[in-house]
Amino acid sequence: MLERLNQAMDRVEAELDGRVDVAELARITGTSEYHFRRLFSSLAGMPLSEYVRRRRLTVAAAEVLAGEPSLLDVAVRYGYGSGEAFARAFRALHGVGPGEARRGGAVLNAQPRLSFRLVVEGSGTMKYRIVEKDAFRVVGRRARVPLIHEGVNPHILEHVRGIPPETSRRIAALSDQEPEGLLSVTLRLPGESPDGPDGPDGPDGFAEGSLLDYYHATVSGSPELPADLDVLECPAGTWAVFENTGPFPQALQRMWADVAAQWIPSNPYEYRPGPEILRVRPLPDDPGQSHAQLWVPVARIG
Repeated sequence: MLERLNQAMDRVEAELDGRVDVAELARITGTSEYHFRRLFSSLAGMPLSEYVRRRRLTVAAAEVLAGEPSLLDVAVRYGYGSGEAFARAFRALHGVGPGEARRGGAVLNAQPRLSFRLVVEGSGTMKYRIVEKDAFRVVGRRARVPLIHEGVNPHILEHVRGIPPETSRRIAALSDQEPEGLLSVTLRLPGESPDGPDGPDGPDGFAEGSLLDYYHATVSGSPELPADLDVLECPAGTWAVFENTGPFPQALQRMWADVAAQWIPSNPYEYRPGPEILRVRPLPDDPGQSHAQLWVPVARIG
């Protein structure tokens, strides 16, 4: 996998002045586009679209400083439809506009080229089980919120606090299968490239601030559900189920990261589109500690 990921990075470098074909990157790594985007985001600490944007602006800066060709030619070469769009993106990364940089003396930022190396980790064990689950429904109250990678998401907290206790009790009563009880369910949505919805990098829903649908919900197989609740249909499929105990939300976020960086690359499964389902219960003897159960939609490779 490491060799294939590095081959994909070689391909990105070769296509910086053209369209980066994510389908081809996925083919090189033997994965789906969804899985490749998610794996890259987890390992690199940034979405693929953000990395491509930074690399383009890093390479473009060298041409800007060289004085030739014109700034508009540089903008077009690296996928920007106008000099204004290029100048905004350039300033966002470098802190100065391309005209200021060309006049000399400006301090610029650079995004180094990524490569993936083997780091010996994983001396501990990750407890998991694979569940083949029939089609079901996520039922509850939904809110569209921005993605936040670390710490408590205040938008989710506000949404949950705004649900009347009686409504939460009605939702919990609909639970009729595993995972049981009130759950936190997140569904990532296609995002926009930093270059816009039609930018050269395409959509990427893994960036900080990209939108997701959050459900304060339960899992039900009932064909008849209250009309005032939001419903997400989930087809039959395979789920990897992980559990850990620790301080919330740090232990949960660490488990999420370990699934992406350690479990997925080490097992014959890849991500498939679908919601991620989280069941969190505080420990009775220590309210600062929680037991978390995370359900991740996966598909077996091969």
